[in-house]
Amino acid sequence: MTKPKLDVRTGQYTGPLARDVFRVRFMRRFYDPAFQAEGDALDRLEAIAWDAYEGSRKAPITVKAGPGYADPEYDLSVEWKEAHDRLARAAEIQSQPETRSRVLVVIAAARNDGTCPGEVSKSWRLAQIVRHELESAGMLADMLDLSRLTSEYQYQIHPCKGCVSTAMPLCHWPCSCYPNHSLGQDNDAMNDIYEQWVSAHGVVLVAPTYWYQSPSGLKLMIDRLVCADGGNPDPTSTAGKDAMKAKQIEMAGWPYPKHLAGRAYGLVVHGDVAGIEDHRRALGDWLDWMGLVDAGASSRLDRYIGYYEPYATSHAELDQDQAVQEEVRNVAKAVAHCVPLLRAGRWAPGADGVRSPRPK
Repeated sequence: MTKPKLDVRTGQYTGPLARDVFRVRFMRRFYDPAFQAEGDALDRLEAIAWDAYEGSRKAPITVKAGPGYADPEYDLSVEWKEAHDRLARAAEIQSQPETRSRVLVVIAAARNDGTCPGEVSKSWRLAQIVRHELESAGMLADMLDLSRLTSEYQYQIHPCKGCVSTAMPLCHWPCSCYPNHSLGQDNDAMNDIYEQWVSAHGVVLVAPTYWYQSPSGLKLMIDRLVCADGGNPDPTSTAGKDAMKAKQIEMAGWPYPKHLAGRAYGLVVHGDVAGIEDHRRALGDWLDWMGLVDAGASSRLDRYIGYYEPYATSHAELDQDQAVQEEVRNVAKAVAHCVPLLRAGRWAPGADGVRSPRPK
């Protein structure tokens, strides 16, 4: 079978905004009448923003890549290079045997009492159980509360742009799609989140089921972690986002580095009516694919809390469900048991020595 001819398909993008449309969207950020006293200043800022947009100034501050990159003279985004170097330092510390074991606990619910719902989530409460057990085992529990996306000013996870679907080497590690200052796509939380994942020896996801699936904040994080599974740590090799160069590199043979492989994981998935099994299975399949290691049967939990009971009393239902609280403790205990064995090279389930015939 002959290899297909490489090409780059185009035609979907509708083109840049007209100036008047751009101005309307820019000014929407200053809808509060309190800003109107600074109308002249806003006009000047809008003109600067338009110039950046028209000139596609994605990364207005750059630095030469330097030694260790395919093209040392390439102008890298200062922000990307700082994130890359932070991850390299975090990976070095994480790999040192004397480093205290660290487990990332992800609270995936969108609800908290600092925004519209006015109440904490059950996921947050369950995560406190996980945290207590991990700390009791002498581990550091690093908490990542994704409800901050709904309650915190300009704390965002921007959506994945799908670079990997053009060619794996076009998907950079860490993600280089953001920030994009020309499009106003900044304040992206993922560089800090990448560092939390890299620093961890284990991960526990605590997630409610929203309409049979992951909450949107969790899914945003999952999609943006695609660069951890096969992502290219050298954007200079693809001259930034040159799609054809990335395709050529992939076809020449790409190693698909798994940047988070070897970490332990546990899952706590809960719901009220339906969908928890498929949700838990999907999360487990995703983590397995990235090369993380489940901490055994007790580390993967899906349970209903207040099955078909009113939402208004769901916290009371959790108070009464002592069994599910104990099962959540067991997830944490399983991960706490697995992590030191993994780090010592004495945990190897699934290490069957075979090579996948279908790398991503």
